[in-house]
This record gives sequence, C-alpha cells and structure tokens, in this order.
Amino acid sequence: MHVAFIPYGTRPEVELLLRDMEAQNFLLFLKKNKKVKAINIHGAIRQMPLGIYEYVFPREYKDIVLFTLKAKENRYDLNKIFLKIINKLVKLKPVPKYEEKKYFPWIKENVNIITLGIREDIDLTETEGQHKNWTHEAI
Repeated sequence: MHVAFIPYGTRPEVELLLRDMEAQNFLLFLKKNKKVKAINIHGAIRQMPLGIYEYVFPREYKDIVLFTLKAKENRYDLNKIFLKIINKLVKLKPVPKYEEKKYFPWIKENVNIITLGIREDIDLTETEGQHKNWTHEAI
C-alpha cells in the first residue's frame, strides 16, 4: 500500500520524519496454500514531482500509518479541485476510513502533513528465488 503526502516544515525536521518512516520495520505476510509466513521489511519513501512523497508499507498496517499521519486533517483548507487534479495526475484513491487506536512514534514536531490519497498494490506470486510460489502484496 502507498500513501501520498506533502510534508511541510523546515528541511531538517522533514528529513527526520522521513528517516523515521524509512526506519520503521513491518512484517510482510506471504501465503502459500494454507501456510503463512512473515518476513521483515522496512517502510520505503518514494519522491514524486511537486514535492509529493509516497510511503510504501504492507496493507495490514494501513490504520496505524494513516492515524500516525493524521490523514483526515486538512490543516490548510486546500482547494478541493486542486486536490482532485493532483490525485488524478498521480492516480490516487481517497483516504479510506481507519481506526484511531495505535500509532507509530515518528518525530513529527513542527512538520505538517497534507495527505493526498492512497494507492493499493496487487497480490504477486513469486516465480523464482527463496520465496518461489509464495503470494504476497506486490510492494
């Protein structure tokens, strides 16, 4: 799963948040028949045009990541037409509802986040390597 956002703040503080996000460990679940196993992966940051960043993580952590980024808040009263154009350009879906229970302790002081939308990944079955024939989210 991907969540697209625009961080707003001083460069050192934004970079600290991005480093925290990249350092976050996740379990990626792989399935084969009725077997399930998990491997450790890190969150990934992708930089896009117009100052947009995408955070890539397993879909099982959607609620926690969206709540940590406070994805519902629109702190800047941005023009909805402007947001729709950006979402269409980078092919994003609206932010879904999420549980507001758990969050990650990322350092977000003095960094405002404009959450644009999400992108869901398909499932992929590995054709070679140590996880051959295992199915997982194609992150």
